[in-house]
Amino acid sequence: MLAVMSGIDHGDVHVVQDGSPGAPALLLLQNAATPIALWDPVVAALAGAHRVIRADLVGHGRSGPAARYDVPAQAGRAGAALDRLGAGRVTVVGHSSGGMVATALAEQRPGQVAALALINTGPSQDAKIPDSPLVRLLDAPLAGPLLWRLKTEGTVRKAARTAFTRPVDIPDALIAHTQAMTYRSFTATMGGYWDYLGQRSIPGRIAGLGLPLLVIFGADDRRWRSASAAAYREVPGARVELLPGVGHTPIFEDPRTTATLLLDFAAAHP
Repeated sequence: MLAVMSGIDHGDVHVVQDGSPGAPALLLLQNAATPIALWDPVVAALAGAHRVIRADLVGHGRSGPAARYDVPAQAGRAGAALDRLGAGRVTVVGHSSGGMVATALAEQRPGQVAALALINTGPSQDAKIPDSPLVRLLDAPLAGPLLWRLKTEGTVRKAARTAFTRPVDIPDALIAHTQAMTYRSFTATMGGYWDYLGQRSIPGRIAGLGLPLLVIFGADDRRWRSASAAAYREVPGARVELLPGVGHTPIFEDPRTTATLLLDFAAAHP
């Protein structure tokens, strides 16, 4: 039975829950530049058998700002939210850079994280497809802050197009989420992800944890080279699924297949 969605504030982390509180828990962590609502297309399917927990990381959505935006700090806050919810063991699912936070959470709490599922999470820095000139301008000391202040719905939609390959209506919630973010929270978060990825590859981090791993990758991703998904095969027992005709956001472009893969994986690794 699908429970009524409720919002809970745990310190600086805003959490939304769906499904039965007594069901096995799934924690969903999205790309920092996207809202919790990006998971909406798969939540109903997942919540039929699971307690689905979604969290806005600090500086994004309804969570407040913070002094630190590095990946280990973000993972620590997500873990603290799980503690306050009494979630126990969880399967953690991360989309794109959210997969890095999911990985860091597994590093910090190997006894609590039962399994990891990563969706279009680049395994290493060299897997990144170069950003568009518009996005690269955000790193310019003078142009970046000015461009951010002047961002319009049109410029946000243009920058967001690379997140989708199949024709979809870009959610209004994504536009509103991006426009509400501060320049500091956006650049500090993205810098934190890049630093984390540069220190050690994601497969290298996971290989030593002994956790079940599912990797879902859109074969036509325009942000990370989909061929790089093969790097995850160095993790013993890893399952790697490439979705043809799908881009960077399978949860929105092919929610049925994505939800089925997640449900099968979580059932096999309770």
